[in-house]
Amino acid sequence: MDRRNRRLAHRALATAVLAVTAALGALSPTATAAGRVADTGPATAPPHGPRVPLRVATYNIHAGAGEDNVFDLDRTAAAIRDLDADVIGLQEVDVHWGARSDFTDEARELAGRLHMRVFFAPIYDLPADPADGPRRQYGVAVLSRFPVRDAQNHEITRLSTQTPDPVPAPAPGFAEVTVTVRGAIVHVYSTHLDYRTDPSVRRAQADDMLAVLAEDCGPKVLLGDFNAEPEAPELAELWGPLRDAAPNGGKTYPALDPVKRIDVVAVSPDVTVARTQEARTTASDHRPVVADLLLRRPGH
Repeated sequence: MDRRNRRLAHRALATAVLAVTAALGALSPTATAAGRVADTGPATAPPHGPRVPLRVATYNIHAGAGEDNVFDLDRTAAAIRDLDADVIGLQEVDVHWGARSDFTDEARELAGRLHMRVFFAPIYDLPADPADGPRRQYGVAVLSRFPVRDAQNHEITRLSTQTPDPVPAPAPGFAEVTVTVRGAIVHVYSTHLDYRTDPSVRRAQADDMLAVLAEDCGPKVLLGDFNAEPEAPELAELWGPLRDAAPNGGKTYPALDPVKRIDVVAVSPDVTVARTQEARTTASDHRPVVADLLLRRPGH
């Protein structure tokens, strides 16, 4: 199946998930290989003014373990709550993955504790262990206070950590949600790029993400753990279609004494950045990044 057909298939599956969720009143999530969306929060304030404020954040949650490597999802939830963000892109999210996270469905648990909607986009979707349990999944997610109109789990180039002698190949785990924010519509993406020292996979991932973004119109926000600093050569093609929201931002990794800025908020040219900051927390081995944005409502 070529890339376009794969993308259409993922769009159809994600749309079906949204339809089922709406029909059930959005009270409990529905899982598929394409992703999962759950609605656990109320609608928010009515429109006001031509410029629409939106606070976003990106956070690699380290599967719910802090800098101390102790799993504590209450601590993770508290750290996210303190960001007071409307939409949050999460990376390293476990869903029944293994003992390290107590086989917890972290996407659903965090959404419930924070009273937010969630879309979970697995990178890996493996058979259950034990066999009669839920499937083991690991990937990225987006939490939102605002209504989610659509959600998709896109493929980008990946080098698997789950197979011997992997080769770069298309794989899911690039999440996109289309969110309605007080009359404005914005596309928000959550990504986790390859961690290896060889930049070639990240270069391919940047190209793949741009191809996905090119299919969408209107404001766009890319949230993620890039595993490279924004000025890295392999990311150069991103800058033009997007811009770094915090070019003078602080370091984000490791959380306790950061030496690299690899957790990034990037926006399309039609999005205004009012303010950014890094949160000083050790609830993960990464620091989250928060950005206050202004969106233009259609017709203004």
